[in-house]
Amino acid sequence: MRHDYVFLNTVFSYVHLNLKQVCVRTFFKEMNTFKWQIKLITRNSKDNSALHRERGKEGQVLHRSKRGWVWNQFFVIEEYTGPDPVLVGRLHSDVDSGDGNIKYILSGEGAGTIFVIDDKTGNIHATKTLDREEQAQYTLTAQAVNRETNKPLEPPSEFIVKVQDINDNPPEFLHGPYYGRVAEMSNVGTSVIKVTATDADDPTYGNSARLVYSILQGQPYFSVEPQTGIIRTALPNMDREARQEYDVVIQAKDMGGHMGGLSGTTQVKITLTDVNDNPPKFAQGVYAMAVSEDKVPGEEVGRLKARDPDLAENGLVDYRILEGDGMNLFEITKDSETQEAVIKLKKPVDFETKRSYTLKVEASNPHVDPRFTAWGPYKDTTIVKISVEDADEPPTFIAPGYNFEVEENAAAGTLVGRVHAKDTDIMNNPIRYMILRYTDLEEFFTINTEDGIIKTTRPLDREAQAWHNISVSAAEIGRSLIAFLDVNDNAPEFATQNEVLVCENVSPGKLIETVSATDKDEMAHRQHFHFSLAPEVANNHSFSLKDNRDSTASIFVIRKGFSRMSQDVYHLPIEINDNGVPPMSSTNTLIIRVCSCDSKDTILSCNVEPFILSAGLSTGALIAILACIVILLAIVVLFVALRRQKKEPLIVFEEEDIRENIITYDDEGGGEEDTEAFDIATLQNPDGANGFLPRKDIKPELQYPMRPGLRPIGNSVDVDDFIKTRISDADNDPTAPPYDSIQIYGYEGRGSIAGSLSSLESVTTDSDLDYDYLQSWGPRFKKLADLYGTKDSADDNS
Repeated sequence: MRHDYVFLNTVFSYVHLNLKQVCVRTFFKEMNTFKWQIKLITRNSKDNSALHRERGKEGQVLHRSKRGWVWNQFFVIEEYTGPDPVLVGRLHSDVDSGDGNIKYILSGEGAGTIFVIDDKTGNIHATKTLDREEQAQYTLTAQAVNRETNKPLEPPSEFIVKVQDINDNPPEFLHGPYYGRVAEMSNVGTSVIKVTATDADDPTYGNSARLVYSILQGQPYFSVEPQTGIIRTALPNMDREARQEYDVVIQAKDMGGHMGGLSGTTQVKITLTDVNDNPPKFAQGVYAMAVSEDKVPGEEVGRLKARDPDLAENGLVDYRILEGDGMNLFEITKDSETQEAVIKLKKPVDFETKRSYTLKVEASNPHVDPRFTAWGPYKDTTIVKISVEDADEPPTFIAPGYNFEVEENAAAGTLVGRVHAKDTDIMNNPIRYMILRYTDLEEFFTINTEDGIIKTTRPLDREAQAWHNISVSAAEIGRSLIAFLDVNDNAPEFATQNEVLVCENVSPGKLIETVSATDKDEMAHRQHFHFSLAPEVANNHSFSLKDNRDSTASIFVIRKGFSRMSQDVYHLPIEINDNGVPPMSSTNTLIIRVCSCDSKDTILSCNVEPFILSAGLSTGALIAILACIVILLAIVVLFVALRRQKKEPLIVFEEEDIRENIITYDDEGGGEEDTEAFDIATLQNPDGANGFLPRKDIKPELQYPMRPGLRPIGNSVDVDDFIKTRISDADNDPTAPPYDSIQIYGYEGRGSIAGSLSSLESVTTDSDLDYDYLQSWGPRFKKLADLYGTKDSADDNS
C-alpha cells in the first residue's frame, strides 16, 4: 500500500505541474502509458500480492517496462506435515502468454531436493518439512528460458525463501541447576539470584520466544519477577537457625505465559547465610563448682558455656567476671576451640577461713550487627557459686619456736617444757608428738607423744654442751584412707534413652534433638565427649549430626517429609568417644519415630494402626465386620455339631425288619413289681441267626462261629432257654454290639393269689384258640407260629 501511495503521489504531482499546459484528454493518454502489474504469491496457504513496480526519485515521471521479472522473498511455514507438498509461491514473466513456450528454471540452496518448480506454471513447492532452527532462509535463483532454444527470456533473478517460525521449542535453562545465597533476616524483595531461560524459536515473530517466569515451588518464602527471572525474598525475618536451605522450582513459559505455551523448569537451591541475630545465652541461671583448699594458683576450677547458634565470628563469645566476693581469688579465660569459659584459681583458698564464693559472669558477642541492636543487648549473665572443699592439712604449733632452761646435773626425768600443736581441720584429730632423732642423736631428751611434755633422760653437763637444739614433729592421729585411682575402662553412652519424635511434614534443616553422654568412670572437668555418625549411616539421606564440641551433638533432618506407611521408625547409630586414657568409644542407637502432626507441628499420633484405619475403614466398622465373622463361624460350628449327633443305627437291619417289644407274663401281672422288660427285637434280627451281628461303625475282623452243639433256635419252645442262650452268645461274642440291652422277665409276680393271667401259658392249656394262621403271615411271625402252633403239631404226631 505504501508503494501505491508513493506512486499515486508522484502521479498527482505530475498532474499538478502540467495541469495548465495539458488538456484533460492528454492527461489520460499519459496515464495509459503506465503499465500496472500485480503478481500473486502464496504464503502459508494464503494469497498474498506482490506488486512489481519501479520507483523514480520524487518529482520524476515513472517509466514502467513492459515485462516484470523481480522477486523479493517468499515464505513457508516450518514443520508443515500436510499430505501434499506445500505451495511456496509462483514465478511468472510478462512474456509468458500461456502457450507453454516458456520454461522456468530454479537453482540455488535446496533446489531440486527441498524446493521443486513446475517448469510450465512456475509454481514452487516444498517437498520436505523445514525447521527454522536448522536454517532460517534459503537463497534461490529463478530463470525463464525458451523451451525450444533454451535462450533466456528474463535475466536471472535471486530471491529468498524464509522459513516462518512456529512455537515448537520449549524454553530451556542452560545453566541450571542454580545455587543462590541470601542473608537471613533480609527485607522482603531482596534479590537472591537471576535465572535465565532461552527459547530457540524466532524472537522477532509472534510470542513463540516471549518468556514469562513463575515459581512452582518455594512459596511463600520467595517470588520471581515474571519478565526478568530475578528471584527475591517474599517473607520477612527468615531465620537460618530454624531452616537453612530451600529448594525452589522456577518455570519459564513461552507465548507470554498464555495457555498453550511450552514450558521448562529448573531447580534453585537457596541457602540462608548467617548474620549475628542471636545473643549468647547461658543454659543455667546458676552454676555450681568446687575447689579444694590444697589447690595451687593456676589450676582449673570449672567450665561453663554460653550457647550462640550463629556461625563463625557471629557466634564468638567473650567472657568476663562482673562482680562477686571471689573476684580477687578467681580469674576467667576462654578456650578458643570449644568457646567455653574456664575459671581458674588465682590465689589459694582456705576452707577454715571461707567456705564458698560467688561470681557473676557475663557472656557477650564481640561482633554486633548494628541492624539488630534494637532487639536487645547481645549479652547474658549467670551466677557461679564456688564451694571450697576441706583438705587434710598438717597440724601447726602454737609458737614457731620454744626456749626451755634446765639445770645441769639435774636428775634423769627432769621436766624441760611442753610444746603444743593443734589440728586446723574441721575434724580436729588428736596430735602425736615425736622428737626427730637426727637432732638428738645421743637421746638426751624424751617427749610424751600425747601431751608434748619434754623431759631429760640423764644429767646434762653445761661445760660439755651449753645448748641443745632439738626438733619436734606433730602429726595427726586419724583413720587411714586408701583412695583408688580411677582408670578409664567404661565406654560413654547416651545420658537418656528416650525416643525422638519427628513429624511427617518436618522441614529440612530442622533441629530435632540434642543428645548428650555420660560415663561410669570418674567425671572430671577435663573429660569431654565427641559424637559422629556410625560409618554405615554416614551417607544417609535422612538425618545429619553436628558435634557441638561441648559434650553434646545436634541431630538435624536433611530431607523433606516422611511417611509412616513406608517407614515409621528409624534407627540412627551414633559413635561416642571420650578423651580418657586409654580413650574409649561406643555406638549407641538413637530411635527416631515418625508421627502425624497438625499444621502447628503438634504431635497427634505416633502409631501406625490408626493411620492405616483412617485410609480404609473406621475402627467401629472394622469391629462390626469382625463380630459378624465370629457369629457366622459359630453358626457353622453349631450346625456341624448337630449334624454329627444324628447318628445312623449301627446295626444293619433289612428294610422290612419289624421291631417289637414283647412283654411276657408267667402267670398274672406282677403289678408294681412288673418293672423289667427286654427288647426282643434283637432276638428277632434275621441277621443274628447265625450267631453274630455286623456293626455299621466297626467292621468285624473275625466272624464269630456258632457254638458247637447249639440246637436250632427256631424249634425251641422254651423262651427262658432261648433268652439265656442269647445272653451267653452276646457275652462271649466280641463282635456283638455293646449297646444291646436285654432284660428278662422270668416268672414275674410270685406270691399273687390271683394266679397266672399270662396268655403265653395258653399253650399248655386246653385252649381252643387256633394260631395256624400265623404260618401265613410270613417270616416276621415265624417265631410266634413255632411257639403257638406246637400243640397242633404234637397232636398230629401222636
